[in-house]
Amino acid sequence: MLPAMAYSKSLKSGWPDTDFSKTTVDLNSIRSGGPGKDGIPAIDDPQFIKVADETRLADREPVIALEIGGPPRAYPIRYFMVHEIVNDVVNGTPVAVTFCPLCNSAMVFDARVGGKPHTFGVSGNLRNSDMVMYDRQTESWWQQAVGEGIVGQHAGAELKQLPSWMESWADFKARNPDGIVLNAPRRNFNYGYNPYVNYDSSARPFLYSGELPPNGIDPMERVVRVGDSAWPMTRIAAQRSITEAGVTLTHEGQQASALDTGNIAKGKPVSTIRVRDAQGRDVPHDVMFAFAFQAFFPDGNWRTN
Repeated sequence: MLPAMAYSKSLKSGWPDTDFSKTTVDLNSIRSGGPGKDGIPAIDDPQFIKVADETRLADREPVIALEIGGPPRAYPIRYFMVHEIVNDVVNGTPVAVTFCPLCNSAMVFDARVGGKPHTFGVSGNLRNSDMVMYDRQTESWWQQAVGEGIVGQHAGAELKQLPSWMESWADFKARNPDGIVLNAPRRNFNYGYNPYVNYDSSARPFLYSGELPPNGIDPMERVVRVGDSAWPMTRIAAQRSITEAGVTLTHEGQQASALDTGNIAKGKPVSTIRVRDAQGRDVPHDVMFAFAFQAFFPDGNWRTN
């Protein structure tokens, strides 16, 4: 564990319960993303409705699918543009459902740390353009893209990632007519709007100054990360199915990009990818931008061919 480096007073301000003497990263690598602590409000009491009762979502809209027991659940990305974290309990398991728009990283974690349930909020800080979460029990800070504690009592701890994937609302409801979907957290709010217009076609990521991917890989290309390996989305879409490194990645349809047009439902098409092991079981993975993979897995495997 690294000793705490010099950090600005503004970074520490508002965090009296965070133990800044414990850190696994250079605190100078963390910067404010704009909103302060809980300026992006996590959802703590999620309410669900039946798939058949949801009439607001367009068929192409992306959702995070979670099928770990009980009714399958869909968490529409439109809500994460405003809230970024949903604290939920699924089949008796406390979970943190997360989405960082700046990295396109959608990950679901078992929210127990040392066997104790935790809930998470948005710190308002970024590292390598990725959301820094915090837990409300110890106010430790966590790196969303890797599920690791980086500052505070839980620095060095790891959250267990659970299998989930992003797909279109049409695909989810066709497969799960008896499933449930997260209801709008706020009434009469303009959900469905993307504040990051044309972000996934921009030249560089927002508030990122780190190393770019090698071999001319577009930093904003989506890659499918499994462990420390990354497969470009374009390769999977072209080959339709790839079996490597003990997993099979398959192209199973399309969904709208949440980070293209202002109206999420009208975003350009991006591939829906499923990742399974040799027994056909879903494997925890992430679909992130290439720059984020390079930032958090600098020695990772680029499976480009």
